[in-house]
Amino acid sequence: MKDWKRYTITAALPYANGPKHIGHLAGAYLPADIYVRYLRLNKREVVFVCGSDEHGTAITFQALQEHTTPRAIIDKYHLLIKNSFEQLGISFDIYHRTSEPLHHETAQEFFLDFYNKGLFKEVTSEQYYDEEKKVFLADRYIQGTCPNCGYEKAYGDQCEKCGKALSPSELINPRSTLSGAKPVMRATKHWYLPLNEYEPWLRKWLLRDHAKDWRSNVYGQCKSWIEGGLQPRAMTRDGEWGIKVPVKDAEGKVLYVWFDAPIGYISATKQWAIENNKRWELYWKDSDTRLIHFVGKDNIVFHCIIFPVMLHMHGDYIVPDNVPANEFLNLEGDKMSTSRKWSVEMHEYLEDFPGKADELRYVLCSIAPETKDSEFTWKDFQTRVNSELVGIFGNLVNRVLILTEKYFDNQVPPSGECSELKTFVESQRNKISEAIEHFHFREALSEMMNVARHGNQLLSEKEPWKTIKTDKEYTATTLYDCLQIIANLGILCEPFLPYTSRKIFAMLNLDPTHFSWSDVGRQDLLKPGHILGKAALLYQKIEDEQVETQISKLKKVAAEHHKADDASAKQPASAQKVEMENPKPEIAYDDFSKLDLRIGTILTAEKVEKADKLLKLSVDVGFETRTIVSGIAEYFKPEELIGLQVSVVVNLAPRKIRGIESKGMILLAENEDGKLHFVNSQQLTKNGSAIR
Repeated sequence: MKDWKRYTITAALPYANGPKHIGHLAGAYLPADIYVRYLRLNKREVVFVCGSDEHGTAITFQALQEHTTPRAIIDKYHLLIKNSFEQLGISFDIYHRTSEPLHHETAQEFFLDFYNKGLFKEVTSEQYYDEEKKVFLADRYIQGTCPNCGYEKAYGDQCEKCGKALSPSELINPRSTLSGAKPVMRATKHWYLPLNEYEPWLRKWLLRDHAKDWRSNVYGQCKSWIEGGLQPRAMTRDGEWGIKVPVKDAEGKVLYVWFDAPIGYISATKQWAIENNKRWELYWKDSDTRLIHFVGKDNIVFHCIIFPVMLHMHGDYIVPDNVPANEFLNLEGDKMSTSRKWSVEMHEYLEDFPGKADELRYVLCSIAPETKDSEFTWKDFQTRVNSELVGIFGNLVNRVLILTEKYFDNQVPPSGECSELKTFVESQRNKISEAIEHFHFREALSEMMNVARHGNQLLSEKEPWKTIKTDKEYTATTLYDCLQIIANLGILCEPFLPYTSRKIFAMLNLDPTHFSWSDVGRQDLLKPGHILGKAALLYQKIEDEQVETQISKLKKVAAEHHKADDASAKQPASAQKVEMENPKPEIAYDDFSKLDLRIGTILTAEKVEKADKLLKLSVDVGFETRTIVSGIAEYFKPEELIGLQVSVVVNLAPRKIRGIESKGMILLAENEDGKLHFVNSQQLTKNGSAIR
């Protein structure tokens, strides 16, 4: 691994149109903070930048809906988000704003560099126009049916259900979100980034050079995009809210938010450098600087393809060495979404659980969706806090400090260094380092907790509360070793649990700034005779009432959401009921060919608890056995289905229904009386056989 001189770490700029939920925290900001705190403990030079993304049509759209101004929206949510991050211990070196003049200047300079070099493609094209409102419609002002998953409220830039990046022309049955009218096409000129011209460079830099060191989920998504063929992408939009396009004949046009937003990392670094008397260029233009972007799943393409191409086109900038993007964090069996009110907002958690930032950090890291979606539930939150933080970590610290106060007058007892313990702690430090360096934060957290487990095991085996009666020297050695473990934990836990680390050092009466990562393993962090601080509980249990309160917040939305699930599952062959006389819009053969239809056999069938219409099926589809939830309980008894061969859509994106991950869809036909019939082969067919 290269010995980097410095690090530039970015976390995705949160969109300042509303509060951010704990899924955002788990996806980008917590892993970035853990990595940065680890770098700082290793005395590495690092700048950690972020800020509010304050342009784009979603903000103007929200301002229209709320009868206010875009400025009022961004001022409100910038402060709310910034304060939430601070309270959760996210240690940005600067949290900037894309509405700042310095950012506007930086983004316009980027645009002019490309413009003056003739790198843009000027294209006059037909774009959607709202004749009622007399405006061109930006991507976010257009809704329609997603061609990928069938979601009827997909936006013109992205489907919020399946995460697929879209263009407005791909939407089925598009409509204006301003008037509800069907938009028309009108001519408008824009400047396009010729991504297709940089495909050879992307293939070398990304597909060849990073085939082994990038996460498989990130690499796979990028490979799919590149091999699907890149197309020029407009870097300007018609609109008023945003950064003005700095060329002639560009009145009423602003920079595309995905052109200006990542440049926000650069402008934030510039502002930080001004405030700290640093040279910002070293962090963006020096080949000895390692640039790493921490983002969520839905931002992979922009940070791995579009922004790197922009940096490469400019010529003076380094490109990211890694983009360790996380997948999605679901909530209580469904996708987390602020817009659908199915979320745990960061600021609301802080209000409901004051002083418990580390508890949330611990749980989110332990279930982080590093390579696949994971799920947060309040019961699991309670269990992990109570059994692990309280029962293991907090228990060790409290017992050892109380016993030391009782038996040795709150002073570190005399003892010699234990080489076996030193070897163990150093080994754990190396395991944690290896995991963090490779962005395996869940593994790193687990290894840190193993140090606390080892301390509890040592305490239980040595039983100092018994040996104090017969061998005070032996007791002193035991407590000395346990105190050294706790001191080492104070360093080891800092990247994950900064408030806990601070409390530990306060109880040990030590200055944390005197220690670094290289000190982990030392068995003399506390000197004999050193007077300890006052013992206190590190954590408190999460009570049943607290969990029930949080779950009750979701109950109303849960009922509505599950009702929608049941309705959509009632007709498993399609996302919505299709009347015989009213077929769906015509599709091309290429659209149909995307479906992977296979023969499968139902192995087991059972009713889904508290869902009258749902059956949970286990289906052998040849290459594996799938769990599929189907809304057919009104029509078939579970025992009737065992051994039945059915037709299955096997490449349908997985979906959580009533907390069960359903992987596929069984095809059925509905006659005029509403009766369902399975679509299956007339002859027994091998499972996994393709349907053509």
